[in-house]
Amino acid sequence: MEHFIVSARKYRPQNFEDVVGQQAITNTLDNAIKNNHLAQALLFTGPRGVGKTSCARILAKKINQQDADISEEEDFAFNIFELDAASNNSVDDIRSLTDQVRIPPQTGKYKVYIIDEVHMLSQSAFNAFLKTLEEPPAHAIFILATTEKHKIIPTILSRCQIFDFKRIGVLDAKNYLKTICEKENITAEDDALHIIAQKADGAMRDALSIFDRVVSFSGENLTREAVTENLNVLDYETYFNMTDLALENKIPDVLNALNTVLEKGFEGHHFINGLASHFRDLLVAKDKATLGLLEVGDATKKKYLKQAEKASIPFLMQAISKANDCDLNYRASKNQRLLVELTLMQIASITFDGEKKKPANYIIPATFFQALSPAKKQVVKTEASTLKTEQKSVYKKDAISLETTVTTEKKKQVQKVPKLNITKRKSSYSLNSIYEKKTTVKAKLEENYDNHPKDAFTEVQLRNLWKEYAKNLQKKGQKSMASIVGTDKPNFTPPFTITFTVPNKLMQDQFHKGRPKLLKFLRENLNNYGITIETILNEAVEKKFAYTPQEKFNKLKEKNPLLEKLRQTFELDL
Repeated sequence: MEHFIVSARKYRPQNFEDVVGQQAITNTLDNAIKNNHLAQALLFTGPRGVGKTSCARILAKKINQQDADISEEEDFAFNIFELDAASNNSVDDIRSLTDQVRIPPQTGKYKVYIIDEVHMLSQSAFNAFLKTLEEPPAHAIFILATTEKHKIIPTILSRCQIFDFKRIGVLDAKNYLKTICEKENITAEDDALHIIAQKADGAMRDALSIFDRVVSFSGENLTREAVTENLNVLDYETYFNMTDLALENKIPDVLNALNTVLEKGFEGHHFINGLASHFRDLLVAKDKATLGLLEVGDATKKKYLKQAEKASIPFLMQAISKANDCDLNYRASKNQRLLVELTLMQIASITFDGEKKKPANYIIPATFFQALSPAKKQVVKTEASTLKTEQKSVYKKDAISLETTVTTEKKKQVQKVPKLNITKRKSSYSLNSIYEKKTTVKAKLEENYDNHPKDAFTEVQLRNLWKEYAKNLQKKGQKSMASIVGTDKPNFTPPFTITFTVPNKLMQDQFHKGRPKLLKFLRENLNNYGITIETILNEAVEKKFAYTPQEKFNKLKEKNPLLEKLRQTFELDL
C-alpha cells in the first residue's frame, strides 16, 4: 500500500509563482532579492493557512541561489533553521539561538532563521531577542511568522519589515483546486469546488484538507450534492426555494421547508444567517455595477440573476432587516425555533397585498390558507353559475327592450326612447357601505336562534357571568365598557329578557355598541340563545364607582363614619 501524502504537503508551493493569492507580497520579496534590497528582519503576519511559512521557506532558499554557479535544485537545508516558538519560548531557548547566529554559514551567503508562532514567546524571551534582532550579523536573516500580530511587543515590531498576508479569495482558491483536480485526474463540478473554497474561509490549507476529505467520500467525481452532503452545508437550492415560497406568500410551505432544514441537523441561527446572505446576494445581483461582488459560479450566478428579477428592492431590504433582527435576538430567545418561524412568516407576508395598511410585523392570517371543503366549493360554483345566468338574462331583456323602442321610434318618429333603468353600483369603500357592513354584522350577532337550545337559568348565574364579563373587559384594557357594565346589576324578566339600567344617554350609546359581544358571551355560557338585553335610561341611578379622592373618601365614610371624625381631629386634607 502506497503511503498517502495529504494535498497540503504534496502541493506546498516551491516557488513564489506557486503561492496563491499573495501576488503583491511575492513580487515584493522577489524584487528585493534581485535588487539586493532585503531587510535582515521580516515579520509575516496573517490568518492561518495563507502561505506565511511557505513564503519564508521559498525566500530562505532563493537568497542563497543568487550566485550563478549554484544549481537551482540546491535547497540549502543546512542554512535554514526553523524554530517553533510555541514550544521553545523561554529565555534559554532564545540565548541558544543568539549563540548560533554568530557562526557563519559553511555554504552559501546567508543563514536564515524562521521563527514560527513568534507571539508565543515570553516577555523575557522577547527582551533577550531585541539586541540580536536590531543588529544581527551580516550573514543572518530572521523571518518571524505569526497569526496574532497584536500580541507582539512594539519594540519587536519596530525592528521588523512587516508583510500582512491577506485571506485567499474564493475564486483564487477554486481555481487552484481546479488545477489540482486536473493533475489528479479528478472530475469536479464548478459549484462543488466553489462550496469547498467558501467553506475554507480564506485558508488554502483548510481548502486542501476539505478537498482530500471530499475526494475520500465521493471518489474521482465531485458533485455539488456529494460535497454538501459530506460537509453538511446548506447549498444554494435551499435558499432559492425558500425565497420563491416567500415571494409567493406560501407560509405553510415555508414552515415545512424550515422543518426539513432543521431535521437535517442545522441550527436555525445558521439558516437565518445564510438566508440573510442570500438576500444580500440577490440585492447585489440587481445592479450590473455590483455584480462583481457576487462570489459564485457561473451556473449559480444565472440563477441569482433570474431570481433577482422577481424580488423587488423593497422586499429585499425589509427581508434583510427582519433576518438581521432575528440574528440579534436569537441567543437571548427562549424559544429559538419560534423566533425563526415568526421571522420567516413576516418575510413571506411582505409582498402580500390583501391588506391596504399593514403593520411592520404583519403576518398573513391563517384563515387565508384554509382550503374550502368540497360542499362549499360546490355552493360557490353554483352561485357563480346562477349569477352568470342572471346577468345574461338581464342583458338579453335590455337588448330586446331597446330594439322594440328603436323600432317604435322609426314608425312614429315622435316618441322618445325611454331610458334604461340601470342601477349604479355602490362602492365597497364608501362610508355608507362600511356602515351597512357593520349593521349587518351587528344584526347577525343579535339575531334570534329559534332552533338553538334555550336552557333555563337563574338570576344568580346571570349576575356571576355578568361580573366575569366585566373582569374580562378590564384585563383586555377595555376599561370604559367595563365601568359601564359594572354600574348596575342586571335584572332577569322571564322568560328570557334581561334589563339593564344606565344613568345617562352617553353610557347607553356605548353599551349598545358593546352589547352584541356581551349577548354572545351570555348565550354561549348559559346555553340559551333566546336571551335579549334591553336598556333602561334612569338618570337617578346612583354612581357606583369613585374616581376622585373626594368620591373615594365618601365611599369609605359610608362604610365607617368614624373616618370623618378622624379627618376633623387631625385636620387632614383629601
